[in-house]
Amino acid sequence: MDKTFDPHAIEARWYPVWEERGYFAPDMNAPGDPFCVMLPPPNVTGRLHMGHALDDTLQDALTRYHRMKGVPTLWQPGTDHAGIATQMLVERQVEAEGSSRHEMGREAFVDRIWQWKAESGGHITTQMRRLGASVDWSRERFTMDEGLSKAVTKVFVDLYEKGLIYRGQRLVNWDPVLHTAISDLEVENLEVDGHMWHFKYPLENGATYEYVERDADGNETFRETRDYISIATTRPETMLGDGAIAVHPDDARYAPIVGLRCEIPVGPKSQRRLIPIITDEYPDPEFGSGAVKITGAHDFNDYEVAKRNGIPMYRLMDESATLRVDGAPYGEAAALAAGIVASGETPDAMTVDAINLVPDEYRGLDRFEARQQIVAAIDAEGLMITVEDKKIMQPYGDRSNAVIEPMLTNQWFADAKTLAKPAIEAVEDGRIRFIPENWSKTYFEWMRNIQDWCISRQLWWGHRIPAWYDASGNVYVGASEAAVRDKHSLADDVALSQDDDVLDTWFSSALWPFSTLGWPEATDALKTFYPTNVLVTGFDIIFFWVARMIMMGLEFMDDVPFREVYIHGLVRDSEGAKMSKSKGNVLDPIDLIDGIDLESLVAKRTSGMMQPQKAAKVEKATRAEYPNGIQAYGTDALRFTFAALASYGRDIRFDLGRVEGYRNFCNKLWNAARFALMQVPDDFVPADDAGVELSMADRWIVSRLQRLEADMAAHFETYRFDLAANAIHDFIWHHFCDWYLELIKPVLSNPEASDTAKAGTRRTLVRTLETTLRLLHPLMPFITEEIWQRVAPLARGAALDANGESISLQPYPSADTTRIDDEAEADIEWLKKVINGLRTIRGEMDIAPKQKIPLIVANASDSDRKRLTTHRAAIDFLAGVESVDEMAASDIPESAVALVGDMQLRVPLAGLIDTEAELARLDKRLAKIDKDLAGVRGRLSSDSFVSKAPADVVDKARAQAAELEREHAELTEQRGRIAAL
Repeated sequence: MDKTFDPHAIEARWYPVWEERGYFAPDMNAPGDPFCVMLPPPNVTGRLHMGHALDDTLQDALTRYHRMKGVPTLWQPGTDHAGIATQMLVERQVEAEGSSRHEMGREAFVDRIWQWKAESGGHITTQMRRLGASVDWSRERFTMDEGLSKAVTKVFVDLYEKGLIYRGQRLVNWDPVLHTAISDLEVENLEVDGHMWHFKYPLENGATYEYVERDADGNETFRETRDYISIATTRPETMLGDGAIAVHPDDARYAPIVGLRCEIPVGPKSQRRLIPIITDEYPDPEFGSGAVKITGAHDFNDYEVAKRNGIPMYRLMDESATLRVDGAPYGEAAALAAGIVASGETPDAMTVDAINLVPDEYRGLDRFEARQQIVAAIDAEGLMITVEDKKIMQPYGDRSNAVIEPMLTNQWFADAKTLAKPAIEAVEDGRIRFIPENWSKTYFEWMRNIQDWCISRQLWWGHRIPAWYDASGNVYVGASEAAVRDKHSLADDVALSQDDDVLDTWFSSALWPFSTLGWPEATDALKTFYPTNVLVTGFDIIFFWVARMIMMGLEFMDDVPFREVYIHGLVRDSEGAKMSKSKGNVLDPIDLIDGIDLESLVAKRTSGMMQPQKAAKVEKATRAEYPNGIQAYGTDALRFTFAALASYGRDIRFDLGRVEGYRNFCNKLWNAARFALMQVPDDFVPADDAGVELSMADRWIVSRLQRLEADMAAHFETYRFDLAANAIHDFIWHHFCDWYLELIKPVLSNPEASDTAKAGTRRTLVRTLETTLRLLHPLMPFITEEIWQRVAPLARGAALDANGESISLQPYPSADTTRIDDEAEADIEWLKKVINGLRTIRGEMDIAPKQKIPLIVANASDSDRKRLTTHRAAIDFLAGVESVDEMAASDIPESAVALVGDMQLRVPLAGLIDTEAELARLDKRLAKIDKDLAGVRGRLSSDSFVSKAPADVVDKARAQAAELEREHAELTEQRGRIAAL
């Protein structure tokens, strides 16, 4: 083995071997229950981020663990076509070439996307290989490959024929730049500076009422005669589409005017629209004026109120969020709207949608320009009460960065409420289990309040909706145009045009657990691996992906798609803040693996920032936090960090200090392996049980190893990756490296030790190391493979097959409880206390490491004496002891003391230390303790502190005082002993 651990050389060497030899493919002939986990398909445009790296690490650990358990194991990979992201990316390329997708036409543009996908769409899968992901690449799928497209079409057609898919007009998130509906997950709500405008809506015909406010006891606090109702809004441009004013039915302030009509204070004075004042449970009497305008076509809450009360919903904007220019002149449109109010009957949605209530002077304006003009006009008329500057939550498209407009449009919808019922029952009755269990509450909350799912998108890239229209607008749904014509007996001369929309990418990914396995064909993979075992994902897509997979699996496979859902936290920075490009605190997992210099890191973090001040702030923070850039840590250290941080908590605070610590752990393991190999002669052959003698240390490490094996299995089965990482880290670092390797040195270096003792120690050494490597492999695949290739032949007594043996295919160790040795563990724990006690004395008394010390024991039991004899060589070697004597405590000269149970370990100090220097050191420390103790006692003597401070703060101060007093007494006693020398 090389003297220095070089992760990059190892990673570059081993991953191609694993992949080329097909180690990641499931062994379909293996015994046992199959194990399958589905990779959440990353976007084909994507780059590996910290969330991906966490997710992939945990899934890979599970996959490698179960593969080593010897069962048919599949980690199914694939990528998502990412409709919006991919179309945007290629569209920008086309525009940079001086063209556009519209100039190219749909067919040519889609062909161009497929070309891009073939050339550049595999970047993230390359990065997954860097992370060591052991997915079965031979089964890689793409959400728009032929097989998955067939599955998507069948699902759409089947759901449509069952009445579970329909086309209708509903309110959606509309991106005015991308010109498509988007999902809630693609909307980022940001707090921005905004305004709240308060306007007067005059009552019809100058009607008045007494507006009275009262306190909680019913006492009148304000009274005013009003001829208006006060309305507040952050979006004045939407006033043009108001259909009513709503107040709470219990709000006594407005009881006199419920049923009256008021005037929208915008537009030509002679054509002002009147709208009714109604009651509804939605308005909050305690918020604002307690009265709200209902604009059903442009606000999600208003939409629900409008539906409940039959209020017309007037669309004001086109697909670019520009105020409409179509339809009749405003005067005619306003008259139609007035007729609707007068009749009390709302026409059908198409009739209402045709009414353009934008006054002529505002038509064609951008919504924000229209806002300014509308506010100015109302203010000029004296109908603006006030305007508040306030922070508001504004929705932005995560791709376009445009302000999202709630828009009433015609879309395709899935009947999510019907599909959700069996999906809720599957979690209620335990067929699916969330881990941690508390996430099931989140799932139920979303599912029991689910709305119909908008599944159409106004894009060209994606699964085109399998629906065709004739000249009369009749819709026909089928797998193809030919199938539609055949089913409905449509002649060839009947012109049909296919729907231009494509399906939401979440629609195809909802089928992922069974479509990737070959459905709708009854493949062997589908029979073997469905239902899958576990889904590993973050909590942010429980609704968008997890729930929809459950719905589709139950609908089309008549079984759940997975038995368990392990929900991990989201990766945040070391301060707990969300990692985002806008904040400039993003870490790239590949940078952590390979390292990155400071200038490149600054450039990466500030790239694309539009605001120079923001970029300068991010640059300053980056230079302060990473003055030397980021060093290369390698894949294994990064993976182990993710595992160690993957607790059951909601968030994961990522700290580079942990990565550095686990890189040191890799070095520790590497050096331990080198030491172990150097202890074994070239002609070493493991002896059988008859030819070895195991020392107490050998028995101890074997016993500890059995406990570790049991713990690791339990932690993997319960998805406690953090506990698994901590358990094996503790074993390797402390038990194996710090103690076992030290305890065996007296045996292996002692020429008088028997051959059987040395053979036993060497055999235990290589077998323990080999077993430990297998235990660690799921978390650290690269370093364990590299070391195992050298250690395994020694542990098994036979050479490896150079063309086909890998640690990844070896059995995962299982505990043999008959080898747990309580006696050996007790003995070695006693020995560790003795050595630690003597090392503490050396440290406290500043005794040189090479200086031998005499040891006198007192109050030793028969067991202590026996152990002193048994472990004498180890005590001498590890603690630098030159002699051991036993005396009565009263006869021992001044000495430093350590306790092991009742036994006293005494080291006479005469001649061992510099008395003057040690007294000076102790005096300095005692003075510091006196100062600290005075401060703590001062706080505790204050009645104000004791009575007013939180109880835990007071308890902490008392504990601190007790610890300082204890240390002061011990050092004072120590000083007295030294002064007496």
